[in-house]
Amino acid sequence: MKTLTEFKHSLVQSAPPSAWSAALKALWYDGKGDWRTAHDLVDQLSDRESAHVHAYLHRVEGDQWNADYWYNRAKKPSYVGSLEQEWEELVVSFL
Repeated sequence: MKTLTEFKHSLVQSAPPSAWSAALKALWYDGKGDWRTAHDLVDQLSDRESAHVHAYLHRVEGDQWNADYWYNRAKKPSYVGSLEQEWEELVVSFL
C-alpha cells in the first residue's frame, strides 16, 4: 500500500495488515472510529512515531494538555490544523 487513497479503501477490511507498524495500525483503527484500540496500540510505546500518533489521538479525545505532552515526546510541534488534515499527513508519512 502506497497511497492515502489505498489506505482509506482498506478501512472496509476487518483488520489492518499485520506487517504495518503499530503507529500505522493505530491510525487505521482511528480511521474506523475505534479510538480505544488505536490508543491501546501506542499507549505503552516510546518511539517517536508512536508518540506522534499518541499526541494526535489525545487531540481527538479533546485533551490538548496530554496531546502537547506527547508532541513533546515525539519532538514535534503541537499541530494547529484540523484533525482530518493531521490524520492524513500522519498516514502519508508512515506509508
